[in-house]
Amino acid sequence: MVIQSNMSPAAIVDVWKETEYVFMKHKIPLTKQSLETLVENKRLPSLLQELNSVVGSSTATCIEGG
Repeated sequence: MVIQSNMSPAAIVDVWKETEYVFMKHKIPLTKQSLETLVENKRLPSLLQELNSVVGSSTATCIEGG
């Protein structure tokens, strides 16, 4: 996955404008705090999956550590 929990909504939207809708839908502010500090642990995996789906990335397109 390209978008990860240590990234901030502001940085993500800066690179992938199309993700802004996802943050608005989930009422997540476009701040410089990381997703892991802004989003509850139980919601984080599904949010990351949704964001990566929007930008066309999945675990199948990326390998761990590279």
